[in-house]
Amino acid sequence: MLTVADLAMNVFDFRHRSFQFDRLVELAGGPHAVFCRTETESERQLRPRLVRLTVVVPLGWVVFDEAADALHLAPKGPARRSDEELAVEVAAEPPEFEEGGVRWKRALAGSAGYVYAPAEFARQLLSPEGLAELGLS
Repeated sequence: MLTVADLAMNVFDFRHRSFQFDRLVELAGGPHAVFCRTETESERQLRPRLVRLTVVVPLGWVVFDEAADALHLAPKGPARRSDEELAVEVAAEPPEFEEGGVRWKRALAGSAGYVYAPAEFARQLLSPEGLAELGLS
């Protein structure tokens, strides 16, 4: 299992974006890693706003890929890349999708952010109480 130092020194590749490690939390029956990134909502808008993206993933599902020099999602063995070729704007993403062999849900968190959680933990993590525990409400 990865240490906090391993997580802090590497980026987590998710949805063809790089996320930085933020913290570990005890949720949904075990340790979860919280990764974050900030990006512009849309370059096409006259005044794009910044949005904060947060990924909450069970710690055991995160592996270090030496060849890519990055952290990847691997819940059931070797890391698998998304079928999508390029990252898309957050607003254009579907609220439910598959990444790395896992069903994910995306929800609005606060006025300027989104949080991604595995569907099997989404009821707890994306609830108002879960978002409050994560400090995202």
